[in-house]
Amino acid sequence: MGTYNPAPYELDLNYYPHLVTKEIPGPKSQELHARAAAHYRGISGQVRLFPVAFERGQGCMLEDVDGNQYIDFSSGIYVTTLGHCHPKVSEAVATYARKLMNAHDFTTEVKVKLLEKMAATLPGDLSNYQLYDSGTTAVEAGLRTCRAATGKHEFISCFMDFHGKSGHSIGLARMTKFSGPTRAPGFYLVPRPDPYRPWWTREDGSLDTEKYLEFYDKFIKETTTGQIAAFVLEPIQGWGGSIIPPDDFFPKLKKFLEERNILLFADEVLTGMGRTGKYLCMEHWNVLPDVVTLGKGFGNGFPCTCMAVRKPYADAVDKISASTSYGGNPMACAAALASFEVIEEEGLLDHAMHLEGLFKKRMADWTTKFKIVGDTRCKGCLLGVELVKDKATKEPFEEAGKMVYQKAFRKGLAWIPAGHILRMSPPIVMPDDVAMKAMDLIEEAIAETEKTLLG
Repeated sequence: MGTYNPAPYELDLNYYPHLVTKEIPGPKSQELHARAAAHYRGISGQVRLFPVAFERGQGCMLEDVDGNQYIDFSSGIYVTTLGHCHPKVSEAVATYARKLMNAHDFTTEVKVKLLEKMAATLPGDLSNYQLYDSGTTAVEAGLRTCRAATGKHEFISCFMDFHGKSGHSIGLARMTKFSGPTRAPGFYLVPRPDPYRPWWTREDGSLDTEKYLEFYDKFIKETTTGQIAAFVLEPIQGWGGSIIPPDDFFPKLKKFLEERNILLFADEVLTGMGRTGKYLCMEHWNVLPDVVTLGKGFGNGFPCTCMAVRKPYADAVDKISASTSYGGNPMACAAALASFEVIEEEGLLDHAMHLEGLFKKRMADWTTKFKIVGDTRCKGCLLGVELVKDKATKEPFEEAGKMVYQKAFRKGLAWIPAGHILRMSPPIVMPDDVAMKAMDLIEEAIAETEKTLLG
């Protein structure tokens, strides 16, 4: 494992963020957005709140079409974990863009090297890797694999988790924006532990993991047919607000599932590839999933995802027609292989954990310093700040969430909203001083919002 060197990622903080237009977003961004809106629907909430048009990115910096330059605290929504246009990843993609762009699922040397790198790097007996072009596709393949491996057909997942936007992947989540039924028969939702908003507590008010497991047991017996193939969940909720479970949850859940012959399917599309300081977030709890999906940072911006299966269940993959038109193409394999190599060569897992320490220290007093901050959380370079109207009732403060997001963006910070929860996913290559400058901007935006809304 190499040692982190901040030099390639440094920004002159006397210059960055660098804002040149009177209005933010600037006139060119607004004009482009208006042209796109004439033909394009379904944009994300973050774009609706701040319709900027980006033109280029480099490392931890994004530049819009008006020339405004921002610190990137979102990694392109959890994707460019190694920063924008990392030279090694860009060159790897360019090499195969000139050489061989697609070969269906035929074997190529770069694909073999990627498979061998995953086998040598990822934990435990994960032994079969199927490559795809989106997180949703990888999740769908994982569901088919679980059914083929167990002969069972039902799934349990968690409220507010997110697993994709097609067919059964929607059925794993409560997607309220879709019209009509969103879950097929045999797809069940249960609560997951949220230390800030626990459903069940001990006498001292702390979250009681055992009560969740007792509920799962009763739910399976009384609500399902008992044909549960897998329990599917994100190690840390992304869309739900960077919600981190208590440390005893996954070890106890894994034992609970093993006793009932139910597979554990961890959707690490968002949390994997170093985002939390480990290749797999589940490593933080020494738990190995039976099926796992990787994406987003897997190709550092190039559409490349993976569904991995433990050795005892690898034969099931032969039964699901696992191949795809684009998954595993040489450009994608080159991007993913380069991403693994960069993380290793630059010591980025250790640096992500180092940044976690800085972020936690910086946010430690926010719940006492600000009336509207109810909770802060952080694992590696995955952060969340929950805004509330009242700390006793914990009523969500969505107006504050929108305002803080927009104010920080206008100060030069590109990041992610989620209603009343502020989500942050800085590139794991970010130097310390840039990370702290970003936190300055967030802190300023929270203070200004609190003054505006509460006086």
